[in-house]
Formats: sequence, C-alpha cells, structure tokens
Amino acid sequence: MSGLGHNRGPAMDEGRRWRRHCWQKARHALLPQLPIEVVRLRVARARAIGLDYRRYATVRATTGRDIVAFLFSTNALRLMHATAALPADRAARLAALQDVSPRLAAYAPLDPAAMAAQLAAQGIGFDAAIRAPTSIDTPAGTRAALLAALAPGKLPRDGLLVVGDTALEARWPATAGLAGYVPAAAYFAADPR
Repeated sequence: MSGLGHNRGPAMDEGRRWRRHCWQKARHALLPQLPIEVVRLRVARARAIGLDYRRYATVRATTGRDIVAFLFSTNALRLMHATAALPADRAARLAALQDVSPRLAAYAPLDPAAMAAQLAAQGIGFDAAIRAPTSIDTPAGTRAALLAALAPGKLPRDGLLVVGDTALEARWPATAGLAGYVPAAAYFAADPR
C-alpha cells in the first residue's frame, strides 16, 4: 500500500528479495555511465578549482552545469577587519585557482571595493566584490545582493558555488538558486587530491 510520503521502495513482505533486486537494478540503470576520459577530465577540473572530486561531481549532477565561479565570504577568508592580511593557506589556495571566477562577499563594516583592492595588492584578484547579505536582510534583498556578484560576466546562478563559514552563508544558495555551499574548513583543508 502506498500513501503520502511513500517512496515506492521495496516492500517487506513475501517476494521482497526479488523486488529489491529489480528496484536496485532499475535505480542503477538511471545512473549515468561516463566514459573514463570524461571522468579524467572532470577529476582534473575539480583539482584545478580546488575541490575534491566527490563534491565537484555532486554539484555537477545536481545543477547539470560546471562550476564557473566561487563566492568567498570575508568570514571564510578570515578577514575580520580592514587591515587584516589574508592567511597563508587561504592565499595559496586562491592563487592556485584556474579557470574559475573568484568573487568576494564582504561583511559590514568592511567595504567590498576596498577589500578587493587590498587583496589585489597581495596578489589575489577578485572579479567582483559585493556587500554580504546579513540576517536582517529580507530574502529578496539577500537574493538581489548575491545576484549582484554574478552581474560582471553575466554568469549563471547555478554556476556559482559559495565558500563560507557560517550557517547564514550556508542558506545563500537556496535563497538565490546558486550551485551550492562548501564550508571554508573543507575548502581550505589539505590538498583536494
């Protein structure tokens, strides 16, 4: 019997093993079978943008699109005041980014343009800098602020991955229809290989 919320999975009555086998076979048939060359290219792409392959493949499968930009919050970069220097691990990871557009979300009282200029002086360039939405912003205001990060280059929303450090930042992708969220601790951890 199937009711509201039933996922039509295998039943637990007589003949359960056969139905489970059929169900698993049908699910497996839905999964894409990628040629090894495509997998190798995607592994190389994940390394180039600093993600582990599992996280990269999850975003690609979810959005159907490649990651074209990152939005880094000043919290994720450990920049809490205007004169703060970018920590060495974060600077090294950002300097190694290839073929992806880095964007910056600066929390008040930090000025986004000033922070982007300060980081550019340290050798880390950002293609756009916005004011980071806060908890007092409306969902529409949050969405508008986040979409402003996509304006330079007219990037697709589901191609932007947020790298953040707070629960508020973790909600940004759902609010603005972005590709997803990666905790800063995971992104700036050891080499993704």
